[in-house]
Amino acid sequence: MTTQEIVSKLWNLCNVLRDDGITYHQYVTELTYILFLKMAKETGVEEQIPAEYRWDQLVSKSGIELKKFYKELLDYLGEECTGRVQQIYHGAVSNIDEPKNIEKIILSIDKLDWYSAKEEGLGNLYEGLLEKNANEKKSGAGQYFTPRVLIDVMTRLMKPQVGELCNDPACGTFGFMIAADQYIKEQTDDLFDLDAEEAHFQKTKAFSGCELVHETHRLALMNAMLHDIEGEITLGDTLTNIGKNMKNFDLVLTNPPFGTKKGGERATREDFTFPTSNKQLNFLQHIYRSLKPNGKARAAVVFPDNVLFADGDGEKIRVDLMEKCNLHTVLRLPTGIFYAQGVKTNVLFFTRGETDQGNTDKVWFYDLRTNMQTFGKTKPLKTEHFKDFELAYNAEDRDAVTDPRWNLFTREDIEKKGNSLDLGLIRDDSIIDYEDLPDPIESAQEAADQLEEAADLLRSVVKELQALTEEK
Repeated sequence: MTTQEIVSKLWNLCNVLRDDGITYHQYVTELTYILFLKMAKETGVEEQIPAEYRWDQLVSKSGIELKKFYKELLDYLGEECTGRVQQIYHGAVSNIDEPKNIEKIILSIDKLDWYSAKEEGLGNLYEGLLEKNANEKKSGAGQYFTPRVLIDVMTRLMKPQVGELCNDPACGTFGFMIAADQYIKEQTDDLFDLDAEEAHFQKTKAFSGCELVHETHRLALMNAMLHDIEGEITLGDTLTNIGKNMKNFDLVLTNPPFGTKKGGERATREDFTFPTSNKQLNFLQHIYRSLKPNGKARAAVVFPDNVLFADGDGEKIRVDLMEKCNLHTVLRLPTGIFYAQGVKTNVLFFTRGETDQGNTDKVWFYDLRTNMQTFGKTKPLKTEHFKDFELAYNAEDRDAVTDPRWNLFTREDIEKKGNSLDLGLIRDDSIIDYEDLPDPIESAQEAADQLEEAADLLRSVVKELQALTEEK
């Protein structure tokens, strides 16, 4: 049985819970509570869990006894345990009222093909479940789930390295950091090339994140654990003073949440030069300030269009970004790839300079939005859609790239446009060379002249025919 088949079986169990009024997101959280115990048994790490609350004890009970034991288990693991176990179960409350439903889920999970699941990786299984939840519109989970294809593209282009501190200040289910870890493992023969100190760093320090939503934070912890990552995942708001200590990173990969702060209140970060109620602009400030000022630390970040053109503090923040960093590339993404349909987004790629002035002199834009198909559940974004962009991005000589979607704007060009970065979009629905197009007014005049000539010719022919007729 493949991971995909196991994910489908797990997802289909949500039908069991409909009568209990369980939402899709509650279902994934409930599965996390139960899956943790089963996976701990399958991976031989049950020593983290007290013997009386392990999987074999849970699966041996039924009916009312099971319901009472399950509640007792959640309370104990969330309050009395330590470490990651306590973090995952902290505040855990079951939403399932019917004992038979709890029992059915537990027994169904127990009967799955866990040998195959372990062969393909339990982390892959769990990520598949999270992706299934994100793709289900009714779940609403897509708001924090970035398409895996986009995560992988951003990670490949940023090339995380062994020994680097990587961070996601709005980590959701920790997908970006999982991808960064996997990229490094693929480049280093699954870490077998590392010495003990390097391996320990990669496991415990290299990847970190912060997540505001408690339930999502729980999923992130589980996802990290199943991928053998023990880096710190903070429960909190990066845009408060919690985020002040999140700095000196070599790489940031993230997709901050869209929208404004409730009630329009200003950010509470004391260190922000330009506090604003726009969350994305505050995240942008946090991100470029959190990078090491060494000329190498870099970031790839998803932002909606408003970040590119917002005036006032928005313009000041963009100018500050281009002063402190080399904003070398902006990817204009197609619509329909996120849960919130119609949201227009971009990826900003930048590198922190060694100094805080004059780091951006030109910005390359790639338009992957104009003249693109509509993406969605039935037409998902695929790796091949980014092929030409990756070629342009990685080109040794970017000036030699002839792709019409690839355009350059100098810092002077941007300044003349009020420091707006809402640039680089093709002007029509077709990709053509606009320089070769004739002037539309001249074309219309030429057409009118040609029609007049044709009319004169027709009148001449009519007169000749009339003359011939009269002669006869």
